[in-house]
Amino acid sequence: MDYLEQYRFWLENAPLSYRDLLQSMDGNELALKGCFGAELAFGTAGIRGIMGVGCNRLNEFTVRRTAQGIAKWLNGTELPKRCAIGYDSRHNSRLFAEICATALAETGIKVLIYHELAPTPMLSYAVRALRCGCGIMVTASHNAGIYNGIKCYGEDGCQMTDEPAAIVYREIQNTPYFVLPEKSFDMLRTEGTIENIPESVWMAYCDRVMQEGLDLARVKRSGLHVLYTPLCGTGNKPVRELFRRIGVRADIVTSQEKPDGDFKTCAYPNPETDAALNESYKLAEQVHPDLIIGTDPDADRVAVAVPVNGTFRKLSGNELGCVLLDYILRMRSERGDLPAGAEAIKSIVSTPLADQISAFYEVEMKNVLTGFKYIGGEILRLEELGQEDRFVFGFEESCGYLKGTYARDKDAVVATMLVCEAAAYAKENGMNLADYMDALYRQFGCYAAYVQSVELQGITAAETSKAFMTNVREHTPEAVAGCKVTATVDYLTGVRKCRMCDTQSEVGLPASNVFTLELGDKGKIIFRPSGTEPKIKLYYTAVGKTWEEANQLLEAFKSEMSGFLPA
Repeated sequence: MDYLEQYRFWLENAPLSYRDLLQSMDGNELALKGCFGAELAFGTAGIRGIMGVGCNRLNEFTVRRTAQGIAKWLNGTELPKRCAIGYDSRHNSRLFAEICATALAETGIKVLIYHELAPTPMLSYAVRALRCGCGIMVTASHNAGIYNGIKCYGEDGCQMTDEPAAIVYREIQNTPYFVLPEKSFDMLRTEGTIENIPESVWMAYCDRVMQEGLDLARVKRSGLHVLYTPLCGTGNKPVRELFRRIGVRADIVTSQEKPDGDFKTCAYPNPETDAALNESYKLAEQVHPDLIIGTDPDADRVAVAVPVNGTFRKLSGNELGCVLLDYILRMRSERGDLPAGAEAIKSIVSTPLADQISAFYEVEMKNVLTGFKYIGGEILRLEELGQEDRFVFGFEESCGYLKGTYARDKDAVVATMLVCEAAAYAKENGMNLADYMDALYRQFGCYAAYVQSVELQGITAAETSKAFMTNVREHTPEAVAGCKVTATVDYLTGVRKCRMCDTQSEVGLPASNVFTLELGDKGKIIFRPSGTEPKIKLYYTAVGKTWEEANQLLEAFKSEMSGFLPA
């Protein structure tokens, strides 16, 4: 159906309570195309979209239909017929969680739901702790307040992989929109099909995070002073419990302390952006902390900034990942408890500086596709071999980090604990985390990194993205800014082509629409369509002996690539 047919279908079949709203949209082409021009697609990241009426919006009908598809998939497997559900601070998150719970419970699936806001990693933990066949987290992560989403997890606590996601999507497409439940959430809870996740699971998670500490006594001994913001999300309770346990003196950004689906003081609560910490910077000028820490709304990502010469320097996701990686490997090397065959894991778009750090400690760095489920999948592989202790750390450049195997998604709570440890270590050695990072640059070289996001507008965004990736593959340059393209890596075909030696090799990763230009020892450029938003991302790395050299090269790469970008 085209958008007008979809609109008429909703107008004729949606409950009467929606009739006035739907009729008010009549003739508004922009609104109709936005709300009815496509259906929300379900993938390994679940669904995510703007909240509102229509098949291309997140609402009680699209959420229920999604949950019904998940229920049909789970009931068709040999997995435990149990599902854990969590939700964040966004508008409608609790409502959508109850709709999901009802849809699954009415098919006989046992549902265990958090009784209050919970971070995404706590949902990942609960799936495993409660021996569930799947999990659902209602969140749109770091997106603006108009968005929400449904993240889905398998029995291993990882986000759903391609095969089950394809089955769920097929089941969703075969499910009608407007079949209402016969029993309410409260009725099903009274019958016992839906239960709250026990408080003991929450506390067990906190206990498990503490086990990942390397020298927690150092934190209290250093007198570390932190300014913390939960960015109006789910991190407030678990992170402050962590601070209490490890002896951190913490001030809280009160304007962002309480849950707020509007994110009034932080319109785009993304830890990757400097603006996410603007309120923190204001308060920091008064309380003078050793560092600033912010967690995103579902507390799976973390941002860190430190005071430097009267201002604040925010570490990038890559930089913080490198600091934490070095700190973990340094401490474990000094203690002599790095396991044989120790393995760190990062996404292919994360900085190659991390590979250099791992090599220095004689630790293997595994590079996996973008998406923390691939890091989780590698942990699962080690677990199935009985070697999960070989996993020492995993991270993505988008501010996601994990130490430990208790969860299979990035965790801002454990990352916050490690940040405090690393900051305490730096403080005891007359440094801060910015100094720590600069020492790594002096040791391994200057790695300038930049992520360029190209927003795609309208219902043709998917076609534009596809055409762009085709153009890059078919018109690969011989050089970029005077740097020879020494190799290309096409993750869709799984082939790396070395131009210098005229050979090919297998990548050894699942197929993914990602393409890389390797520029010898000068850096690389990676092209990747976003998996959750209508945009194309370019990941630049430029390497130099000095920052002047690295930054000049980075700007030259960006300038030359502008000719490839969609108009």
